[in-house]
Amino acid sequence: MKVLVAVKRVVDYNVKVRVKSDGTGVDISNVKMSMNPFDEIAVEAAVRLKESGAVSEIIAISCGVAQCAETLRTAMAIGADRAILVESTQELQPLAVAKLLKAVVDKEQPGLVILGKQAIDDDCNQTGQMLAALCGLPQATFASALTVADGKAVVKREVDGGLETLSLDLPAVVTTDLRLNEPRYVTLPNIMKAKKKPMETFTPAGLGVDVASRLKTLGVKEPAQRSAGIKVADVATLVDKLRNEAKVI
Repeated sequence: MKVLVAVKRVVDYNVKVRVKSDGTGVDISNVKMSMNPFDEIAVEAAVRLKESGAVSEIIAISCGVAQCAETLRTAMAIGADRAILVESTQELQPLAVAKLLKAVVDKEQPGLVILGKQAIDDDCNQTGQMLAALCGLPQATFASALTVADGKAVVKREVDGGLETLSLDLPAVVTTDLRLNEPRYVTLPNIMKAKKKPMETFTPAGLGVDVASRLKTLGVKEPAQRSAGIKVADVATLVDKLRNEAKVI
């Protein structure tokens, strides 16, 4: 069985982002970029399924600028067998990415598609759900445990009331949560091996997909500075300030 794993190139989670002076977005010039942490968990999940014998091939895919090839090489160093880059200089919103992934799903016919539940740059949490809808496939989001056997995927997912267990007929779409696993350390020998693994490159036009933006960003600004806390003398003063100043009760 094939597994398709989507990975996104984002600003490294250790970096403090800066807003552009004109307020049109985040400044990513001369900033360290890396694989989205949730997608790294997705790659690790696929590798563990292959190690258990449930999966025969892992295909990593990324959509974006040419530098996304570096992210795909990281995915192959973790354990993906080959990679697909859908290269585009346009801003790719979740619906556009879902359409591109659907085109590749139709081409590759994987038994399972694994994505991170969201990207840490836009926090949209939409691509996996949109892909499942476009492909007409069952889906399980926020997976904290995943097993595959006998043509089914069993997923434990975190919900407000605790844990929910779902059984999905394959093929299916699964999005990963933080507690699914801890990605392995990428070793230098595996990084060198990844350079020899095959990578195909496509364009949205070549896949017959329209990636025009449907949403417009009106402005981006830094969050407001937090004001200093104060001490109150008694409960009555606290309630008064919460009611009349903070207006939260």
